[in-house]
Amino acid sequence: MPNSVVIGLSAVVVAIREGEAVVLTVRPRGPEFKGQQVQGLPFGPFDPAGHRTFELALRAFVTEQTRFNLGYVEQLYTFGDKGRDAPLADMGEGPGDGASRVISVGYLALAPAALERHTPDSDWQPWSRFFPWEDWREGRPSALGPIEEALRRWADGDAQRLSRARLMFALDGATWNEERVLERYELLYEAGLAHEAARDRGEHPLDQPERLKAALGEPMISDHRRILATALSRLRGKLKYRPVVFELMPEAFTLSALQRAVEAIVGAPLHKQNFRRALERAELVQGLGRLETDTGGRPAELFRFRREALRARPVSGLTIPLVRD
Repeated sequence: MPNSVVIGLSAVVVAIREGEAVVLTVRPRGPEFKGQQVQGLPFGPFDPAGHRTFELALRAFVTEQTRFNLGYVEQLYTFGDKGRDAPLADMGEGPGDGASRVISVGYLALAPAALERHTPDSDWQPWSRFFPWEDWREGRPSALGPIEEALRRWADGDAQRLSRARLMFALDGATWNEERVLERYELLYEAGLAHEAARDRGEHPLDQPERLKAALGEPMISDHRRILATALSRLRGKLKYRPVVFELMPEAFTLSALQRAVEAIVGAPLHKQNFRRALERAELVQGLGRLETDTGGRPAELFRFRREALRARPVSGLTIPLVRD
């Protein structure tokens, strides 16, 4: 009989905690994960007999695995490459004989707070643990130094490879494009630098210097880091055409907190005055007439998102006035 197909559901749950963009992770149980510390995203198989829709099944999985109830959810992408689940995304054999082909449907979920309702096997982790090279808020990240050296060795004078490395990782003065998170991760995978590349070939990871290991970030089970990179790319791009950042904010917030949230997602500093002028022009926020005093400094005015604007007119996202080096 032909191999069966298993539909898996994976969730990238994002929140802002203390000015950092964090993602909900789990440590899967099972014999195939014994002795491993690697983390993953909340995931599980879709049961056509027991689940009415993908989204309802996903919400149930996340709550079961983390005790966290999802709010805003959108479908992200369908991941169906042969071998994408090798070797760690075994969700059980399907109805046919032999190994099952796993088709994964990824979802992006946004939460207004990183509530500590999770189980001992789940946690909130900063994105920077998995993609250290993506955080430019304090300038060019130090992780890019060893990554550049490794990519130049991989290119070995090949003009096409070197051109891709320059374009993706802003080498030799090229401009950094914050939305190309997935393409950067996939280049590291192709170059055999990402930990998952050797694992998926059934090989031992390369013996890399500690400096390079730290720069390449922490691996995840299966292709969950690829799914996470896809979510970050989507969210960074979507900020500019939909006001989704407000799904990550509490009911009342300061403009400084809003700016820090955007910076945490984009991974780059914003021009404060230009950002606030753009907010004013877009008429997306409204002052509440009261101050936030627990700021550690000068009291700041509290604002709310004018959600009624979504019903009154077409609303675009935020202008992202990045501070470039």
